[in-house]
Amino acid sequence: MSLLTHDELVELVQRDIITNVRMDQINAASIDVTLGNVLWIEDNPHGQYNVVDLAQKETPHMMMVSMLSTGYYDLQPGGFCLAGTREKFNLPNDLAAEFRLKSSLARAGLDAALAMWCDPGWHGSVLTLELTNSLKMHSLRFRPGMKIGQMVFHRGEPVPAHASYAAKGQYNGDQAATPSKGVK
Repeated sequence: MSLLTHDELVELVQRDIITNVRMDQINAASIDVTLGNVLWIEDNPHGQYNVVDLAQKETPHMMMVSMLSTGYYDLQPGGFCLAGTREKFNLPNDLAAEFRLKSSLARAGLDAALAMWCDPGWHGSVLTLELTNSLKMHSLRFRPGMKIGQMVFHRGEPVPAHASYAAKGQYNGDQAATPSKGVK
């Protein structure tokens, strides 16, 4: 498996493998990604702690929040949200990608160390990010369009069509951040 660098990344953008990318988002070995307008935040409609049975494909209650009306969202200390990128991905069967949080945001207390891998064949989707405010005394403000991280791409041998994410995955075609659909 080989890491893609600048000229190969430019080609990915030109071939619409990743869309909604400006040329100034392309780095030496990564492409910057930015926040979309929609977040999903934990919702507690009953005002009590709930158990989510992951083995039964249960998922937490989440509420969609648009940042369009206010222009921002403040993630409270210890808070968790799902956020989507503006960029959309169409990975062929020989290309995998991984998300890396911008180091300046990590240094400010943001954590994205959860699901970061994108399998070959994942397509037609924005990337959903799982973000946590690790701070105890400060909220973190998100704005639509802000740089949130970067994608690193790896090329390998093509995956057979029956084994690719296009055939096996459940998060293809997501146009905005998407809450859990449960483990398949």
